[in-house]
Amino acid sequence: MSARVKEYRGTYVSRKDIEEGRVPAFKDKPEAKYAWAAGVAMGRFLAELKEGRIIGRRCRRCGRVLVPPRMFCEWCFRPTDEWVYVRDTGTVLTYSISYLGPAAERLKEPIIIAVIELDGASPGIGILHKLGEVKPEAVHVGMRVKAVWKPPEEREGAITDILYFKPLEGEGGGE
Repeated sequence: MSARVKEYRGTYVSRKDIEEGRVPAFKDKPEAKYAWAAGVAMGRFLAELKEGRIIGRRCRRCGRVLVPPRMFCEWCFRPTDEWVYVRDTGTVLTYSISYLGPAAERLKEPIIIAVIELDGASPGIGILHKLGEVKPEAVHVGMRVKAVWKPPEEREGAITDILYFKPLEGEGGGE
């Protein structure tokens, strides 16, 4: 025996019904407030960026230094053990040259985005950031780079406290 579903016809409501008060409605301008927590690892990472330092977390079991830091090692399935400062120099692992900006607008001068393995972090672990002071044709995998920081008074605790990474001497920079 199957259950029979009773159907109810809907009632069309027009804009005029709402405007003339035949249908209950209200207008409000809520002042919604929210808070966002970065978490322990990312919160510390961002606070250190504001001070001009880059920090990671070490897992003593596998020995990896994770940047950005994580409180849990995804290889060992255990909490990481200690904070470790890494340098603001590194090596380009991969890169992309784009003539499209963040809002998909066409650019006359390209932006160059790279994954940078920071000195002191584990091999193959990198952060994504912009490259600057380098011509697109001079960029290459293995290029050595250094962070260019905002002035201390302009830093706000964000990855953008690093303006970009530029080639180290002898790496084909120079714009």
